[in-house]
Amino acid sequence: MELLNDMALFVEVVKARSFRRAAEAIGMPNSTLSRRISSLEKAIGLRLLHRTTRKIELTEAGQLYFDRCNRIVDEARLAHEQLGELLAQPSGVLHASLPVDLANIFLAPLIAEFANLYPGISFEFDLTPRRVDLVTEPFDVAIRMGEPPSSNLIARRLASLPRYLYASPQYIERFGEPSQPADLVRHECLRLRTTEANTWTLNDATKTVDVAVGGRFLLNSVGMIRRLATLDLGIAVLAETIIGDDVANGLLRRVLPQWQATPIPVYAITETRLLPAKTQRFIEFLRERLEH
Repeated sequence: MELLNDMALFVEVVKARSFRRAAEAIGMPNSTLSRRISSLEKAIGLRLLHRTTRKIELTEAGQLYFDRCNRIVDEARLAHEQLGELLAQPSGVLHASLPVDLANIFLAPLIAEFANLYPGISFEFDLTPRRVDLVTEPFDVAIRMGEPPSSNLIARRLASLPRYLYASPQYIERFGEPSQPADLVRHECLRLRTTEANTWTLNDATKTVDVAVGGRFLLNSVGMIRRLATLDLGIAVLAETIIGDDVANGLLRRVLPQWQATPIPVYAITETRLLPAKTQRFIEFLRERLEH
């Protein structure tokens, strides 16, 4: 336990770049703090800091040790915070990376509901299709669609969104309606730039088929595919939750209604399992809402 405490003191000294400032911040005599860090260096067997009268600098070993200790100390602090926050209203700034189309079309009303439930939380959102680096970038959580790549990050599955085939009534009137998956080869298919761009996997109650598809439009935006479908430009595979209003308003309708595409999973990605209350509540809230 004393080693963990000394690690925390070392982190404070490095962040303050001064024994005196660190001692003042934690309410410990400067001489005691210096002695504790010296004892830590002796226990490790390596010098961690270069000391001068004006400042301190990390040695190569000290930089490596700080990188590890900083994360350990942060996780220990969060573990203690979580216990207190079980009874407290979560607060602070929630930094989240969200997929553009899912956020604009579907998550926005859920975020509004969450914000009303937790007035102590402020929000900084980055809407981007790219996979942000949760280790080096200042995000508490990233919400992503699709299976996450293998990594050391923590992925929590929030939901699995059903996907079906949709087209506008005008498109169907012009080009006819497919009666079986094989008919899609003769249609304009609005394709997302993924591994399934040229092959759609469809299934009904009894079987699964892979269908080769093509068309003039290949995009990296679900929102744009949805918009082009409403403009009579082709058949699209879309999550039911994203196009509910378009169906209700008669802009789109299902084709091949007995068939559906592979559901798309939604994940919350974090760097660690130890999360502050603001992040934990946000993830739990989205899971609860997306599952229904």
